[in-house]
Amino acid sequence: MRTLVGCLAAALLLTAAPRATAYPLDGFRETGITRLEAYRLAQDGLLKSRALYTGALLPSKKVRLRMRDHRDFRLPDQPDPEFTAAVRGLLGDDAARYGIAVLDLTNPAAPRYAEIGGDKIQNPGSVGKIMVALVWMQALADIYPDDVAARKRILRESQIRANEFIVHDEHTVPFWRPGEPRVVKRAIEVGDTANVWTYLDWMCSSSSNAAASMLMWHLMLLKHFGAAYPPSPAEADHFLKAASNREKSRLFLDAIRSPLSRNGLDPQKLRQGSFFTRRGKQLVSGTNSIATPRELMRYALFMEQGKLVDEWSSLEIKRLLYLTDRRIRYASSPALSDAAVYFKSGSLYSCKPEEGFECKKYHGNRKNFMNSLTLVETTDRKQPLDYVSVVLSNVLRKNSAVAHQTLATRIHRLIQGRYDQSFTSRVRSMAADPELREKAKALIGTSDDESSDSRPGR
Repeated sequence: MRTLVGCLAAALLLTAAPRATAYPLDGFRETGITRLEAYRLAQDGLLKSRALYTGALLPSKKVRLRMRDHRDFRLPDQPDPEFTAAVRGLLGDDAARYGIAVLDLTNPAAPRYAEIGGDKIQNPGSVGKIMVALVWMQALADIYPDDVAARKRILRESQIRANEFIVHDEHTVPFWRPGEPRVVKRAIEVGDTANVWTYLDWMCSSSSNAAASMLMWHLMLLKHFGAAYPPSPAEADHFLKAASNREKSRLFLDAIRSPLSRNGLDPQKLRQGSFFTRRGKQLVSGTNSIATPRELMRYALFMEQGKLVDEWSSLEIKRLLYLTDRRIRYASSPALSDAAVYFKSGSLYSCKPEEGFECKKYHGNRKNFMNSLTLVETTDRKQPLDYVSVVLSNVLRKNSAVAHQTLATRIHRLIQGRYDQSFTSRVRSMAADPELREKAKALIGTSDDESSDSRPGR
């Protein structure tokens, strides 16, 4: 129990902050994202769909950026040694296989920061889709710098029709039309048409590679046509065929990379360099994609400060990351079920022949990347908690989805223990009793029986 006691021994140095809440299901009228209305109806029992977590049901009027009044705060060059040691203690023998950054914003006037392997470079996988959201907001702001209404009009009224750039993707996305009895989930097919906001939602909430690649293609069209966007299908097709490969590559790379440095991020530590589909990569060449825990944390911090493009754009990106669908991997931790969670994850795994080893999903023995960016806000607890967690891992031969879920519980309990004296005292008391020791372990997330697909009850 040495690790248990050590993890809970962190000093309770910060005070409570005002509550912060998140992106809602009542955004349908503004955005035209039909799944929001379908899921809202489902919560009232008017449509067949799974029940959502308590933390997914907050209203629009309470959304906010938590650090907008602390725009001068910067990540410290040196992380908090005590906080970092406590987080490192959660990793056990696999610590060298992780890169982690945790920023506790419960008291926004005095954040605390832990970092382990902050400069660990890894392919971000689908976490790279947060860069696509950023560059789209930057492109809109470049064309309409003083006209947010025009940006909203593009997002709501401009239609994207899936074409060959989607080939191939097996991720499913929600389809629903008013009057239909249920939401249908399937992969995007050539010809599927929806507005830009919906494609952004499909990319972020469902992690659709097809949606991301269509947004990248339309980003190129937005940069090329400017205020004349959207072009007609014939104009878009002509541009795709008439432009040279070099011209398309140059346009794409400028559109996808330059907004990062313009927003204070380092493209040598954080970038999405290519399309997410095989056909997209064939049609438009790019470069490699990389991320580090520290630079992903800076992205999250800038978003919370309203510095990604501007406050409206930062808030819109945050809304797109708000989880109002099934929770997986890090976000599926039972400890987060009543919390508002903003989340993006990505994985890449591969296997090589090895005697006695069975290659399974998320169990790679050649590489087993699992990445997550998670913002957690508890709103209905006596002690609200606000923090950001970035985890990049490459732990071979283990189920990385379950590992991230378990780590999420441990990090949450660690931060909870820093503020909630009653929680800390209760766990310590249980840990001292041999008959209650296993319950104490489970309470802070040290049990090994957690599922990587936690689903809420109604």
